[in-house]
Amino acid sequence: MLKPKELLEKLDRIDNAWQMLAPNKTFGGMTLSQFEEECLPSREARNAIEDLQDLLTKALAGRDTADANTASKIQLVVAGALGDPTEGANSALYEAFGYTRKSERRTGLTRKRKGKGESGK
Repeated sequence: MLKPKELLEKLDRIDNAWQMLAPNKTFGGMTLSQFEEECLPSREARNAIEDLQDLLTKALAGRDTADANTASKIQLVVAGALGDPTEGANSALYEAFGYTRKSERRTGLTRKRKGKGESGK
């Protein structure tokens, strides 16, 4: 079976050749207009897919714009909670937002282990 793109190319090629070289002849028991009418659902389906792809592109762009706005609002809320004297970086609210409380953060200090055979001086 032909791929959708190949089928459309073949349909266009046959339709154009028939129109140019033998518009008044019948093939397969169909006139040119009957053939075009029978093949119309394929063209309509392709047009519907193209329209839906355009709508999807528009929706994705709208989502990206809205997400940028949402991200800035989230940043403002978190900064507001950090700056609030009753909440701050050690609050349950800050942790519920998905962040680590300042008091629970590790210092970053690490002690390297000495390898075997080295003295512990």
